[in-house]
Amino acid sequence: MRKLKIFFVLFIVSLSVFAQEEGTNFSIYYSSPKKYTIAGIDVAGIRYLDTNVLIQVSGLSVGQEITVPGEEVTNAIKKLWGNQMFSDVRIEATKVVDSNIWLTIYLQERPRLADVNFFGVSKSERDDITERVLLLKGSQVTDNQLNNAERIITSIFHEKGYLNTVVNIVQRDDTTQENSVILDINVDKKEKVKIEKIDYHGIDHLKAGTLNKAMKKTNERGIKNFFKTKKFLEDKYKEDKGNIISKYNEKGYRDATIVADTITPLANGRVKLDIYIDEGDKYYFGDIRWMGNTVYPSDYLNAVLGVQKGDVFDQKTLDKRLNEDEDAVSNLYLDNGYLFFNLEPVESSIKEDTINFEMRIYEGNQATINRVIIEGNTKTHEHVARRELRTYPGDLFSKALIIRSVRELSQLGHFDPEAINPVPIPHPEDGTVDIKYELQEKANDQIELSGGWGARMFVGTIGLRFSNFSVRNIFNKDAWRPLPTGDGQTLSIRAQTSGKFYNSYSFSFVEPWLGGKKPNSLSVSFSRSRVNYSANNYYSSAYSPYGTGYSSYYGSSYYGSGYNYTYDTDESDDQIQVTSSIAVGYGYRLKWPDDFFTMYHEVSLQHYSLKNMANYYYFLNDDDGDGSGEFNNLSFKTTFGRNSIDQPLFPRSGSEFSLSLQFTPPYSLINGVDYSNTDLTSEERYKWIEYHKWKFKGAWYTPISKNRNLVLHTQVEYGFLGYYDKNRRSPFERFRVGGSGMSGYNFYGADIVALRGYQDYSLSPTTGSNIYDKVTLELRYPVTLKPSATIYVLSFLEGGNAFMDFEDYNPFNLKRSAGVGVRIFLPMFGLMGIDWGYGFDDVNGDSSVSGSQFHFVIGQQF
Repeated sequence: MRKLKIFFVLFIVSLSVFAQEEGTNFSIYYSSPKKYTIAGIDVAGIRYLDTNVLIQVSGLSVGQEITVPGEEVTNAIKKLWGNQMFSDVRIEATKVVDSNIWLTIYLQERPRLADVNFFGVSKSERDDITERVLLLKGSQVTDNQLNNAERIITSIFHEKGYLNTVVNIVQRDDTTQENSVILDINVDKKEKVKIEKIDYHGIDHLKAGTLNKAMKKTNERGIKNFFKTKKFLEDKYKEDKGNIISKYNEKGYRDATIVADTITPLANGRVKLDIYIDEGDKYYFGDIRWMGNTVYPSDYLNAVLGVQKGDVFDQKTLDKRLNEDEDAVSNLYLDNGYLFFNLEPVESSIKEDTINFEMRIYEGNQATINRVIIEGNTKTHEHVARRELRTYPGDLFSKALIIRSVRELSQLGHFDPEAINPVPIPHPEDGTVDIKYELQEKANDQIELSGGWGARMFVGTIGLRFSNFSVRNIFNKDAWRPLPTGDGQTLSIRAQTSGKFYNSYSFSFVEPWLGGKKPNSLSVSFSRSRVNYSANNYYSSAYSPYGTGYSSYYGSSYYGSGYNYTYDTDESDDQIQVTSSIAVGYGYRLKWPDDFFTMYHEVSLQHYSLKNMANYYYFLNDDDGDGSGEFNNLSFKTTFGRNSIDQPLFPRSGSEFSLSLQFTPPYSLINGVDYSNTDLTSEERYKWIEYHKWKFKGAWYTPISKNRNLVLHTQVEYGFLGYYDKNRRSPFERFRVGGSGMSGYNFYGADIVALRGYQDYSLSPTTGSNIYDKVTLELRYPVTLKPSATIYVLSFLEGGNAFMDFEDYNPFNLKRSAGVGVRIFLPMFGLMGIDWGYGFDDVNGDSSVSGSQFHFVIGQQF
């Protein structure tokens, strides 16, 4: 008001000035106000603002009748000051003719912001401040803006635990620009404030330790909280006070409240929290009466609810059993078409410590699915997504089937599982509902250019995997962008080499919906590998790279007597193994026991061509002594499995298991040959190898955190290779256990089984084992689950072993290991990872193959 009085006096004085020009010789006296009509208004001193807008803001207008002196001019000055855009405001009468008056509004704009400097903060903190405090260059600098900036900056650091932060904003003129200022923002964060002690007052029924556990981010100093943060964060403290009340509610104290709390600074720079609680009374569930239910009887709904009279009252449990759990009461209706169902739990009466409920149900009519809409499939053809859905037009609405449809879409691998969004669009007017599936395509074709180290050699890999291929569009030139895609077929081409030692080529094709009407898959694969053991000193230096001790297994007790175990192979002759394989498979889904079950059948033919391989296969030490031969493996395989995991790359829930039997015809039982005859040559004995091979794998995924990101992965495995004739045990198809499990280095026609913390294949002899078992416990946590990259870290406990015969088999004799690792899935390159494992046990008295081990993973999971 003092400023207004000063400018009002200036206005009076300016109106009393004597001038020589016409219309300027006038006198105005405060004691005798006079009415004038505004004949003109000018604005002076403005560079950036619109003068017409400023005149409108003042409230004055040409033609307006005002009293001079009077309130109209005073109010105009108030309005212009109120915008806080000016450092000086005054209004002068520049001309008076009869009853007409001309006014000039003189304004001085506030300085504009030229630059901002920060002191005492890091780059990330500066970015945080800049994002939340809008200090735009060129904008006017007002007192309110500066006060707001100081408040927000202080709040930012309070949130981070710097409760004693001091912010000082200094203005200084910018000498390079007229009417501009530079702001220097000085931040003294001080030390972070930590919590020394938390005292609870008024607690009788819950212990302080229980309340401390309820608070997630507010922890006092002490041994129990050694690994927890002790910083005091105001926003987290507010959340944790709510967690305290939630904990009381879970225990039946529904009226519990925090009546007061204090934060007391201590001399050591820490704070002490005092929390005053009114616990209230403990309540129990009473009678539960169902109203409006006609579809399900009350007794059945009570059984589904699972809440008994006399149970401690817990609102959280009640809400979960009514609406949130998978088998909640609401889902009972929603899975049966009752989309318009509504359930309202009402406390009908409270008698002393007992709460009686009425469950008021509006069932409505069953909703029928009208349309099923698919959006976002820019690459994948619509029929590929639609055939995986479990919701069809004309069927009753079912929440469970929508969830199952989302799971099936995730399993395809063509869409981002985190972005699949089913949207019901109800039409109550006609009792129908449209279901829209919003999808987001993700790249899942892969180009593999990689190198791996295993078995003391470097192996390079180049491969192409097209996971959404379209065979029917091969001859459609418009579909090549750059390849025909969209039909969900998988085409893989892969080549590996380590130079002269190892070369491998493979091709595979999978059609998941043969004929397009049923989910019956057809797979075709071909591979060829060539190993020249003479080209690698590691293999050619000795029969067993992991030591000796297994030769007795292939002595007279195994094959009979008469074998020559000398190794007179000419070193100039290469030791070569060539393996060629072709396989055709057919798979289909089962409807019983449920439709998560599948069956897969495969017939395969493998041909082994061995040259000078006596040092590696003892059955080749026959009379001719050249270690060569041609051998065949015609086998049939059946796999019975079940897979209910929610998504393939980072499963959070569900399980998967498979039981497979692979077998050859029992030649020894039908050809009449006496294989105990030691005069048989290796080719006569093994021209067509025979065996039966059993494998079991089971894996479970269990989320153990509320956000479902921390996942426990449990896995068990077992494998057994059997025979029809003990004198004709298969020298191929065994198990080689230990190391990274990189199956690309499968030089012996064996199954490669990972066991981290041990060297590759170190738990099996060179020729492989007939039995293995393995147990894995793994904790997984995602770093990112974006379509461009899926990354998660893990820690593991693992145990496993390999055995030659049932006489040696001991399921509790496990070689143990533990470690950590990371997995990275890039759409263009597939799965990659690295593990560090520590093996705790010796293998056959050899400690060099265990201990600290690094393992690289390319292309497969454990």
